[in-house]
Amino acid sequence: VQLQAYGGGLVQAGGFLRLSCAASERTFSSYAGGWFRQAPGKEREFVAAISVSGIRTDYADSVKGRFTIFRDNAKNTVYLQMNSLKPEDTAVYYCAAGLRPGFTWYSQIGEYAYWGQGTQVTVSS
Repeated sequence: VQLQAYGGGLVQAGGFLRLSCAASERTFSSYAGGWFRQAPGKEREFVAAISVSGIRTDYADSVKGRFTIFRDNAKNTVYLQMNSLKPEDTAVYYCAAGLRPGFTWYSQIGEYAYWGQGTQVTVSS
């Protein structure tokens, strides 16, 4: 599965962006989807994840209440709506897809089999 993330950009603090992760195959609807981010000099960290059906979602504490992950399986796309952006949200955002059953692994980078190329999000103060 090839993933392409897009939608990043430069936004002022308090603003919003919507990231999209488009998959090359319809089988993407059988994968859990995740978003991770990596700021300069820091390790890649979990942001949000969504189950195959879209019913189950998980978020990092730092983005709860501000970010929403959702998906449209008919379009083979997972989205990340980011509101009330803060300068500390600045990072390269990556989408990923994983096939493991259940949801306890959603925040674990190593459990995702496929990754997109990343899209830069910059939040100015």
